[in-house]
Amino acid sequence: MEVAKISSKGQITIPVSVRNKLKLKTGDKIVILEENGRFYFENSAMLAFKHVENAFADEAKKAGFQNEEEMQAYMKEIRKEVRGD
Repeated sequence: MEVAKISSKGQITIPVSVRNKLKLKTGDKIVILEENGRFYFENSAMLAFKHVENAFADEAKKAGFQNEEEMQAYMKEIRKEVRGD
């Protein structure tokens, strides 16, 4: 467990160990989420990436791909067609 103190301006300093686990760097943004009365925060860039990754996975399933290897093979074929190989 980590403890953070709130400044007079409502700011908190996120402990180094937490910043490292969340891969936060100076200037990064966090998202504050509430779930069942509990608040937690996440690295906004990582959260956005998770959403995009899930959306792509759903679309890949809809397109009939069973796994990542099938999708990569398909992408290689498309690249060959585009290049004219």
